[in-house]
Amino acid sequence: MDEQDNGVTQDGNPFENGADQTPAAGLISQYVKDLSFENPNAPAIYQNETPPEINVQFDIGANQVGEEVHEVVLKIEVKATSNGQTAFITELSYAGLFGLRNIPAEHVQPFLLGEGPRLLFPFARRVVSDAIRDGGFPPLVLEPIDFNALFLQQAQQQGIQFGDGQVGHA
Repeated sequence: MDEQDNGVTQDGNPFENGADQTPAAGLISQYVKDLSFENPNAPAIYQNETPPEINVQFDIGANQVGEEVHEVVLKIEVKATSNGQTAFITELSYAGLFGLRNIPAEHVQPFLLGEGPRLLFPFARRVVSDAIRDGGFPPLVLEPIDFNALFLQQAQQQGIQFGDGQVGHA
């Protein structure tokens, strides 16, 4: 890189039109993209005294929606079964728009798939818990997830290398 962080290029000339070259990332907006709650065996399921088995699945996706804007979608699916019957199914797609400026290309994906979901998760967790509670079940509080560690683990499994040649280094 031939620029410095003090607003001038290495040759001492200022950036064109006062252009800022400092890396910046920010959450522009967050929103529920899709929310579903199914209670297929009501009212009989409420008479079942066996605590349900809970299965939680996560999926993360990201795509560029503008010149410096990316959408990160955190999908959470919770399925509860008791005595072979479905108690409930909750599916949430919770999204955030992130503005990324002057971020090196090798750091964009680790940010979007590691840090982005980490920032969205507390809000998505509340939406899921509220939907389950509003469906007549005890609220489910999902444990915190280290999305950065999961991203690095997946990158290592796939042999992905980042800018400095280190496998799984963000």
